Amino acid sequence: MIKKIDHIGIAVKSLDEAVKFYEKALGLKCEKIEEIESQKVKTAFFDVGGVHLEILEPTTEDSPIAKFLQRNGEGVHHIAFYTDDISGQLGQAKEAGCKLINEEPVPGAGGKKVAFLHPKSTHGVLTEFCSKE
Repeated sequence: MIKKIDHIGIAVKSLDEAVKFYEKALGLKCEKIEEIESQKVKTAFFDVGGVHLEILEPTTEDSPIAKFLQRNGEGVHHIAFYTDDISGQLGQAKEAGCKLINEEPVPGAGGKKVAFLHPKSTHGVLTEFCSKE
């Protein structure tokens, strides 16, 4: 069952520049910076009233974030929902006709497990489920 919006992913070319913007222009505080090798990204997290902004910089030219930046430029990349049953959410989405990018959860930031639904089956929004399971 979905419990809350966990975070909104924002793709950027430079994590350092983006962190400076969010801290100086918006007055937010970067909670942590982390590299997720399995996703080929470096991330920075900002808490905004319990929902996080996840700023994403590609670490390789073939990463999904690098490809997104090439196609779309910087901007909102995905929305993530926290669930207490990621496998159940994937099953429900599949049963409803959604195309799954991940059939099984994979390692994500903050020690969470993550799985994505393809935007072609979610009205154009890359959708992530995340969980501590």
